[in-house]
Amino acid sequence: MTDPPATPSYRIEDLAHRSRTSVRTIRAYQDKGLLPRPERRGRANVYSDVHLTRLHQIADLLARGYTLASIKELLDAWDTGRGLAGVLGLVTEAEGPWTDEEPVRLSRAELDARFGGTPDDLAVAEAVELGILEPADGDPDSFLVPSPQELAVAAELHAAGVPLLAISEHLRELRVQVEHIAARFLEFTTEHVFARYLDDPDHRTDAKAAEAASLVRRLRPLAQQTVDAELARAMRLFATREVRRQLGAGERPAGREESRTVPLPADTIQAVRRLVGPDRTAEFIALAAEREVRARYLDELTAHHRPVNDLDETP
Repeated sequence: MTDPPATPSYRIEDLAHRSRTSVRTIRAYQDKGLLPRPERRGRANVYSDVHLTRLHQIADLLARGYTLASIKELLDAWDTGRGLAGVLGLVTEAEGPWTDEEPVRLSRAELDARFGGTPDDLAVAEAVELGILEPADGDPDSFLVPSPQELAVAAELHAAGVPLLAISEHLRELRVQVEHIAARFLEFTTEHVFARYLDDPDHRTDAKAAEAASLVRRLRPLAQQTVDAELARAMRLFATREVRRQLGAGERPAGREESRTVPLPADTIQAVRRLVGPDRTAEFIALAAEREVRARYLDELTAHHRPVNDLDETP
């Protein structure tokens, strides 16, 4: 009969080396109750794989943005059998990819070829700063592209004549708006969906966490579908207005002055809105102004041309 394998044991220096932390940090974690006390063997303190695993858990939670106080609550829950695995599963689900896109790797030559073949170091630096490109480890002439679709859009815009720096500036502005939409969507879903889980620490069980993780998976396509539908509606609305505006400007009669903005009283605008609706207010005001101009022009013509029967008769 063979003896069971001995459980690995470590001195504090060995534990610090294996966990990639410091002796001082390990002792601080012990003082805060985050790490179990070591086993005492004679005059030496001995640590085990339990301590090593716990240090890895703490490092992982710190990397995810948790505070030490929050980590202690989670580890206490784990020690009493309440749901750390479920919580970590929920965090992993939320931090996972929210798209089906697969990253691709491009060489610098392939990247330059997609954008006309002329190297542009400044544009590449901008793309790296924005996260459109990520430098590949160990290869300074290659990049990882997290979103091939986003890069393809930039390439199409550049081919249509848009400068690369203008594209990156546009993306910066767009991200501010999109991040605002994402924040509002999460506030909404947290209030109406996740509140029952988040607001009751005593019921943060593995089962509840698994339910919340399932909701996150269901929210991923809902968020994108909502934004896609609303963006399509807004683009159709504004594109139609812009085309009409451009065509109207092109058909302006010769000699007519260039149009300019004229402020209108708020009461007038509100009255027009009630009459024709907010989507047709600008069109109604423009047509009303045009009709008034034509009426005055007709009045001017008639004022300078009196009818024959109104002329004075000569004796």
